[in-house]
Amino acid sequence: MSGGVDSSVTAKLLADQDYDLSAVFMRNWDTRDESGTDSGCEWKKDWEDVQRVCRMLGLKCEMVDLSREYWTRVFEPALDLWEAGSTPNPDIWCNKEVKFGALMDRLTSKNSWLATGHYADKKWALPPLSVSNLFAYGKFPPRPQLRRPLDRSKDQTYYLAAVPEASLARALFPLAPYKKTEVRAMAQKWGLPTASREESMGICFVGEKRKFDDFIAQYIPPKPGPIIDLEGGRILGRHPGLYSYTIGQNARIKGMHQKMFVAKKDPKENAIYVVPGPEHPALYCASITVDKWKWIWEDAPPTGIDGEGFRGRVQYRHRMVDVPGTIQRRADGTIRITFQKPQSSVATGQVAVMWNRDWCLGCGIITATEGSLH
Repeated sequence: MSGGVDSSVTAKLLADQDYDLSAVFMRNWDTRDESGTDSGCEWKKDWEDVQRVCRMLGLKCEMVDLSREYWTRVFEPALDLWEAGSTPNPDIWCNKEVKFGALMDRLTSKNSWLATGHYADKKWALPPLSVSNLFAYGKFPPRPQLRRPLDRSKDQTYYLAAVPEASLARALFPLAPYKKTEVRAMAQKWGLPTASREESMGICFVGEKRKFDDFIAQYIPPKPGPIIDLEGGRILGRHPGLYSYTIGQNARIKGMHQKMFVAKKDPKENAIYVVPGPEHPALYCASITVDKWKWIWEDAPPTGIDGEGFRGRVQYRHRMVDVPGTIQRRADGTIRITFQKPQSSVATGQVAVMWNRDWCLGCGIITATEGSLH
């Protein structure tokens, strides 16, 4: 439980069923690392809300401090990517490494299940039919599939794409058949203490009241460099560090007659290149190279990836509609995804997720973009 309305309703839905149920609150970020004190810390309010809901539902609850695991497995790798000019997504790795990793490892029983307030779904399916299992087909146990929920506007399956199959098998997503409006209405009907609590947005350790650049500057030394017009080569301004901009972002350069957008970052030159207008051809790419790819069903990737490729749906940001694309595995083991139509504002460090309709197959980290239209 996070202290929000979604996990509170999840707890109530399960409490009304015949489960041996208890709640756990994860503390992932230690503000003492920044300020030397816990005063005014947001996690304390979250923990208080969790306890209030649990008292109302008659549930045992505990807090688990996973801040060290979060620091080493999520935050430090993200810092390295930001410093190199990439755009990581820590929330995806938090789910893999912490919530469905370190926390699940601490569950007292291997028969335990972990329920969350994610808007996601899970189905059970038999493995694909092949020559090797033709005669034994039907004897294999069903396997978990990560699926999109009913409420596509709140869909969070993108953030769960890196969760391994073994963890997914022990996961429950009770909010799968509900819309957010229904969840809020249930919370109000039941009088849950978190019913009117606003949604939290943004990266968890940054919070909503701080600017990202100011926060990251506490951990990455400033490294100013030029902002350069990609078309004319003219220096238009300065940046405090490559982490301060991402591909496709409005660079907000003063004195320009037209808005300039980030088209390229050069770590070697410590330079950011911009172009005029949000539809400039240099903002688009035809394909991407993806490293550290993981299929949720590791031993059963889709057919065709070593040949002409598998045609599916691709998502490289949370708030986007998935687009058609073909995924192929190269001889060096890296993955190439070719878009059916060129895509705008694709940044290295982002996570590319592959889908078979509403079935999430796996994901990897974008390391390069190819085929700029410029």
